[in-house]
Amino acid sequence: MTKPQIKVLFIPVSSPEGIGEYMRSVILADAIRDTWPQAEIGFILNRHAPYASACPYPALLLDASPTKCEAQVNAHMREFCPGLVIFDASGRQSQLAQAKALGAKVIFISQHKSKRRRGMKIGRARLTDKHWVVQPEFVIGKPSWLSQHKLKWLGLTKPQCIGPVFTNPQPEIQASLLAMHSLERHEFVLLNAGSGGHKIDNELAADRFAEVAKATAATGRRAVLVLGPNYPKAQPQIPGVLCLSQVDNRDFITLLDACRYAVISGGDTLLQAIALSVPTLAVPVSKDQPKRIATCAKLHLIQDCPCEVNNMVAACKVLDNQAELTKLKQNMATLPQLNGLNTAMADIHQLLEAAKND
Repeated sequence: MTKPQIKVLFIPVSSPEGIGEYMRSVILADAIRDTWPQAEIGFILNRHAPYASACPYPALLLDASPTKCEAQVNAHMREFCPGLVIFDASGRQSQLAQAKALGAKVIFISQHKSKRRRGMKIGRARLTDKHWVVQPEFVIGKPSWLSQHKLKWLGLTKPQCIGPVFTNPQPEIQASLLAMHSLERHEFVLLNAGSGGHKIDNELAADRFAEVAKATAATGRRAVLVLGPNYPKAQPQIPGVLCLSQVDNRDFITLLDACRYAVISGGDTLLQAIALSVPTLAVPVSKDQPKRIATCAKLHLIQDCPCEVNNMVAACKVLDNQAELTKLKQNMATLPQLNGLNTAMADIHQLLEAAKND
């Protein structure tokens, strides 16, 4: 059997709560597979993440997040011998060094200022070929002047804001998906509290979203509630609400693009909704989300409120007004194109070609 020329290893942060890094890695893996069908793609995941066993690619499952399993990750890299390693908000410097020692190209992905600062440390920047920041600059802001010029003076990799990464919705797939669920474009509300595992005051945020879905359906507006793969309970049965345990990223983006407005958490999905010009009520469900939500609300791109059922129901009544929907869409239309998938794939193509010539 001919050994594949392209071997890519994805090492995202993975846990029983968040899912954004893993989903982004799957999106990139799918795009690589579609571009290079002969590519051999692997993942390293935390076995305690509910989605780990359903990963569509071969995966090494660890007892903790890969960052905490230094020796096992390094041993697997030596065995797999990848040409490209993508660390999504994960990885110790020794793991990046192991990848480089094997001749691999290295991409580090950050989504918060703290992770970006980590990726800009000289020791890590020396081991990184690309550093993607998967937020728009208007949300995350610029790094300090000194930190930027320090890397420039040393000729090291600087962070690049590429925006959220997602698969663009396709009209044919959207029409089929809506027909399958008896939905009409722009006539339903999409609700999702992220992965489904986040808790607020020991109560699942997804359960609060379910109450809002129930109230929305009571007004006569169809609601679609996506619970997420980390939701630990049985799927609820709510009159007038289409409850989905989980959907793949392509179908979720397709539903997001087709909804009248969305009620979502402040993770990656928020930026995807803005990129698609979808009117949104953003609700924080984890500690890293309030600042991002507040920045987008200050720019009048979204509505926001706390994760309290009464507040959310009241905000939905305001958002369902056509004048409010139009105003938000007009504000989002002034933004530059935000989907970073094309930029990411162009960088991957460049690195894989360079790896062949090394």
